Amino acid sequence: MRIIAKSTLRNFWKIYPESEQPLRDWYIITKQQEWSTPNEIKNIFGNASILGNNRVIFNIKGNDFRLITEVDYEIKFVFILWIGTHVEYDKIDAKKITYEP
Repeated sequence: MRIIAKSTLRNFWKIYPESEQPLRDWYIITKQQEWSTPNEIKNIFGNASILGNNRVIFNIKGNDFRLITEVDYEIKFVFILWIGTHVEYDKIDAKKITYEP
C-alpha cells in the first residue's frame, strides 16, 4: 500500500515521542500490504475498526493513540486522515474527518 502522508506521522511523533516506534511499525507493515478488502486489514490488525466509506481506525500503542485512515483498495493507497490521543479521538466524529494535504 502507498501511504499518504508519512509526514503526518513524523509530525505527530515529534509531539508524542512514545508513539514513534509503534507508528513506524504500523507504517512498515502497512506499506508491505496489498489489501483488497477490509477483512484483509483485520487479518493483519485484528483490533482495527472498520467504518463505512472505506475508513479504518487503527489503535496505536495499546490504544493510547488512534489513527484514522481512508483506504482506496483499487489503487492501493492509504490516506492518513487524522491521528491523535485516545482522549482527543473521543471528541471527534471519525466519519466526518477529511483528508487535507
